[in-house]
Amino acid sequence: MPVRIRLMRFGRKKRPFYRVVAANSRAPRDGKFLEILGYYDPLKEPFEFKVNEEKVKKWLKKGAEPTETVRALLRKIGIKVDRKA
Repeated sequence: MPVRIRLMRFGRKKRPFYRVVAANSRAPRDGKFLEILGYYDPLKEPFEFKVNEEKVKKWLKKGAEPTETVRALLRKIGIKVDRKA
């Protein structure tokens, strides 16, 4: 079961709000997830991105692969994510 760290969309039309979750890569975007790791609000100025670093690092150690968007957001807050080839 490959695990991804990805965004799960909430909010209403044209007003997105996202949760950062660890989920099975085959599960739908807004479907079943394993654990909530944080949230991302792109509409605030500046954007708001909060995650529990311990949980994120735990999932990364277990082999979870972040999506490109989550990888970029994690880099902005200083969490180092190595890219797998």
